[in-house]
Amino acid sequence: MKRVLVTMQEGGTRRSFFPEEVKQFLEEHFEVVWNETGKKMTKEDLKPLLPEFDAVMTGWGSEFYDAALLGENPRLKLIAHTGGTVGNLLDASVYDVGVRVLTENQIYAESVAEGTVAFLLAAQRSIPDYVQIVRQGGWKEDPAPFGSWISLMDAKVGLVGFGTITRYLIPLLHAFRCDIRLFSHHAPDDEYLSRYGITMMELDDLFAECDIVSIHSALNAENRALVGAEQLSKMRDGALLLNTSRGAVIDETALLDEAKKGRIRIMLDVFHQEPLAKDSPLRTLPNVYCIPHMGGPTMDRRGYGTMELAKQMVRFFDGETDLPLEISRAVSSRMTKM
Repeated sequence: MKRVLVTMQEGGTRRSFFPEEVKQFLEEHFEVVWNETGKKMTKEDLKPLLPEFDAVMTGWGSEFYDAALLGENPRLKLIAHTGGTVGNLLDASVYDVGVRVLTENQIYAESVAEGTVAFLLAAQRSIPDYVQIVRQGGWKEDPAPFGSWISLMDAKVGLVGFGTITRYLIPLLHAFRCDIRLFSHHAPDDEYLSRYGITMMELDDLFAECDIVSIHSALNAENRALVGAEQLSKMRDGALLLNTSRGAVIDETALLDEAKKGRIRIMLDVFHQEPLAKDSPLRTLPNVYCIPHMGGPTMDRRGYGTMELAKQMVRFFDGETDLPLEISRAVSSRMTKM
């Protein structure tokens, strides 16, 4: 029986990713060793252990894996990551020593796409504001929130970045008959563009022409501060900016300066510093909605995703090659690294 090391320490986070049915499935198919040290496993902890295992299951905050950590280890063949991106989890050298990589990236991406639609609908209809008005004894005749009551249907939506999340998001927006505009360094093929009626645009033009701009770029050297004062200044009065990618894709100073003008609507699920500073003006500006990095996955999808990951681990060791959750070297190189 193949041996699997689960590096995530005991606690609420591990229980959310490894509910009882997932633990039972893993232990039926593998000899599983759980991290019961009560702390994150360091390189010093891992290096002597890894030669004893065929696979390792990692999670958020895991140690960084490279060829030096793996060493001359012919046994370990698989890293199965319960997170999404592996940009900050492993170095490309792990591929050089014959290790394959699975992650829940697709499952996370689908959940974030769903969250994006939820955020857009909430912002377009000013749902948080109206809930607060009613809680305070008011009604819809009270002064309307900025932006107020706007439909997502037939809106001109600009998407920045074409990755896995965007692939799940575009069909959802298509159901609302959105006029989808796209800026990306990695464009889809012509058939995909035609199927969903997508128009490729330059970044500045996208910000100038769209009712909504939603950011989905991975954070890497190419995309850090991709969106700055020039792009934000081009947005129409009352337009909506949503960021569910990484805070640093948008220049922080430019974002705050534009937010303080009260000219556009802003919804943020990610920030340069997390948690967001308690004295940040973003918390109190009436045209800004702040969400504490909850785009996805939702709690119920954590166990679901780990079960899917476990099933593909079984398939991997059974010699199957069709593994939809596998992350290639090329895909890994484009993922968020910061």
